[in-house]
This record gives sequence, structure tokens and C-alpha cells, in this order.
Amino acid sequence: MTESDVKQEPFPAPSKHTTGEVGGVSTEITSTSFEDKILITISQGGRLAQWVQVPLSAPSSASVDMGLPGAGLSSLPSTHLTATTLLGGGSEEREALGQLYAGQIASFITLGNPDEKRTLLLGLGFEKVEVGRESFFDIIELVQQVL
Repeated sequence: MTESDVKQEPFPAPSKHTTGEVGGVSTEITSTSFEDKILITISQGGRLAQWVQVPLSAPSSASVDMGLPGAGLSSLPSTHLTATTLLGGGSEEREALGQLYAGQIASFITLGNPDEKRTLLLGLGFEKVEVGRESFFDIIELVQQVL
């Protein structure tokens, strides 16, 4: 990341917080914006067991793809966003779910601000691996409240 890519943010780092019920479980979402990272945590019962990162800067070929008609209309994560599990995961199902959430949140961030170059760092702590459609959208909706 070059000096010109770093976004100057005030100190202390701005943050937002919300809570809501997801599948009958109280879920806490926080977002903190740093100069080089966007930190989002999704926690149930105070847990943080998995960390996933997604660089939001697009390679030049992805930037061309994003400019094509209809490229930003899909609700699927952008193809240039690659989620990587840093810590935790534990099982293939939990790791895949974490990467799905990270990709979807990163895609939402870049659709809102195509010039965003920071890295998304997502911390997850679910009571159980929840793959239900309703729970997924409930969590994404809560995350949108803190962005």
C-alpha cells in the first residue's frame, strides 16, 4: 500500500456498534475504521473465534470488469475479492461460512465506495455454525447498520 492509498482518519478511530437477534441469539456487531483497515466484529455471547481478511483494492483487470454494464447489480460478492482465513475456522463448514460473510461484506463496502483501498478484517464468533438463509441476511442487515 503506497502513501497515497492511505486514508487519513481522526484519532481515536471512528467506530459504530449495534446489536440484534439472529436465530434467537443476541448478536453484537462493531465496526472500527483505521487508516489502512476496516475492522468489523460479529459476536454472539462475547465470542471471537475466527478472523478473515479481504483486501478491497482491486487488480487492474477487476477494475475494468467493475466498469462493465450490470457489473455492480449482482447481490453476489465481487469476483476480485478474495477472503483469507487468518485465525480460527476449525472446520471446513465454519471456514467457508466465514469467507462467505467476509466476501459479502467486502462486496457491499466496495459497491458503496468503489475507491475503497483498505483491507477488511472480519472477526467472527458464532454460538453455532448457522447456514440458514434468514440468519445470513439478518447478520448482513446488522452489518450494514454499522458501515
